[in-house]
Amino acid sequence: MNKPKIGWIGTGIMGVPMVRNLLNAGLEVTVFSRTRAKAEPLLHAGASWAASPAAATAAADVIVTMVGDSPDVEEVYLGDSGVCASLRDGTLAIDMSTVSPETARAVAAKVAERGGRFLDAPVSGGKTGAEAGTLAIMVGGAAEDVQRARAVFDVVGGTVVHCGPVGSGQLTKLCNQILCGLNLLAVSEAFVFAQKVGLDVDTMLQITSKGAAGSWALDNLGTRMASGDFDPMFMIDLQNKDLRIALESARHSGVPLPGTSLVHQLLAANQAAGEGRLGTQAMVKTVQRLAGMDV
Repeated sequence: MNKPKIGWIGTGIMGVPMVRNLLNAGLEVTVFSRTRAKAEPLLHAGASWAASPAAATAAADVIVTMVGDSPDVEEVYLGDSGVCASLRDGTLAIDMSTVSPETARAVAAKVAERGGRFLDAPVSGGKTGAEAGTLAIMVGGAAEDVQRARAVFDVVGGTVVHCGPVGSGQLTKLCNQILCGLNLLAVSEAFVFAQKVGLDVDTMLQITSKGAAGSWALDNLGTRMASGDFDPMFMIDLQNKDLRIALESARHSGVPLPGTSLVHQLLAANQAAGEGRLGTQAMVKTVQRLAGMDV
């Protein structure tokens, strides 16, 4: 599809830069957000405003949702003024949120009843990846729909992988979040250990990032820990929501995830300390408290 009309729902940390990239690519985008103020930068950049998810969907060839959690996706699609209320036959709906695989399948069934097509396409790469248009996109759905979605995916993402039928994108994203969570814990522990034994943390990060321990988490989160930058590339509240979904899915599948459970509890300690809206690198604060350090 050449230059489809895009409807976009959700203008948070990820949604705003993703829509900005679509506008910069010359695509026509109509946006809806529960808080209009969050969409104002996009309206100034050329996006149109819709008063509801249904209104954003009415004239769209492709409708994209990027919201917080499974209940949000259900409300956006199935509510009285939701996507399905005005979905036209053949419209492609793409949910790029991270939600439960069961939610993705249930919403896909309702979209199909209305004659639409559905993809679950969660992303990885955080705010920096969204701004650069280099997100990794994990897609579940029919292959022909993935190809059709390239008009969006190729603008906001750098890597697009078709992971299988609907729900497979979400399951793959849960694997991603398990890996991210445990990498986050490793960086936090190494950082606090270095502090406690008297190492210069910048020197430690410089050399460990060049060897077998090198990782995206070390390069991006370790450096922010060192500079005291806890602004979110991805918020603790969202990371812990994703880990909750992973643990629920694992329980249903009979898979033990002991490391993921630990990370979930450590991030819950951040949340209890009022740090849920900080970036995930703020886990280091929990580990520092456990080590008896001033935070």
